[in-house]
Amino acid sequence: MSMKSVRAVISGRVQGVCYRAWTAEQAGKLGLRGWVRNRTNGMVEALFIGPAEDVDAMIAKCRRGPSLAHVVDIELTPIDIPADAPDGPGFYTLSTV
Repeated sequence: MSMKSVRAVISGRVQGVCYRAWTAEQAGKLGLRGWVRNRTNGMVEALFIGPAEDVDAMIAKCRRGPSLAHVVDIELTPIDIPADAPDGPGFYTLSTV
């Protein structure tokens, strides 16, 4: 099984619409590791780690987002699995940066 790690920066109407909570729930259902957080510039940033097929499915979900969101763009950056990535299963909501 091929593993994948991607940093996603989501822009549009993605704050104040439960995007972070929705992302954590969806990523958890897929068994992904990583985190999601708001950024002070109005965007949402996430790190998705898991089987490539599941990470790709999560990115597709993020393009739609929760019902009140309006996603304009997602900037994707493939990255090596970072040393500070959560060990084992688990997807977390972090504080705003």
